[in-house]
Amino acid sequence: MSSKASILERIRAAKPADRPLPSLPSDPPAALAEWEEAFRTVLAASKTTFITREEIPGYVAASGAKTIVSTRPECDGNLDPRTVADPLQLAGVDVAVLSARLGVAENGALWVSEEEAVHRVMPFITQHLVLVLEREQLVGTMHQAYRRIDIAATGFGVFIAGPSKTADIEQSLVIGAHGPRSLAVCLC
Repeated sequence: MSSKASILERIRAAKPADRPLPSLPSDPPAALAEWEEAFRTVLAASKTTFITREEIPGYVAASGAKTIVSTRPECDGNLDPRTVADPLQLAGVDVAVLSARLGVAENGALWVSEEEAVHRVMPFITQHLVLVLEREQLVGTMHQAYRRIDIAATGFGVFIAGPSKTADIEQSLVIGAHGPRSLAVCLC
């Protein structure tokens, strides 16, 4: 027997027994409270702020924002992204208030499609991002999230989990290097 065959034989012999995959829960309303707690805990660890629907206008005003994009009724914006032909014109956006299509409890990710963002660049180019998520759009796992996402319907989408951060630059933590400096979530 060659050394290669001998090695492969030992690998096959050492293979652990197959184990069944865990069952994935459906979207039972009973799990919503548990999912919400996990969602809040994970996002709080990433320095995400939670605000109520009523607090959105005050939060935006307190930021000192001059250019505000809002696709939500809770907050008036002064720049309508639907009137912007060139996404480079969005470079000066201070705050964007957008809808999130769904949220994932296990990792705190929020799905924003091009339909909600209007321009693909919006969740990344704004200095501060406010995402509004309807409570019933919260799921427990990424498996459940992917079952709900139809990327063909919108063409683009992104999971966002906290403000942008990196430690690649001289091993110093930089907030807002690749996207918004802050994220606020309204779970309503």
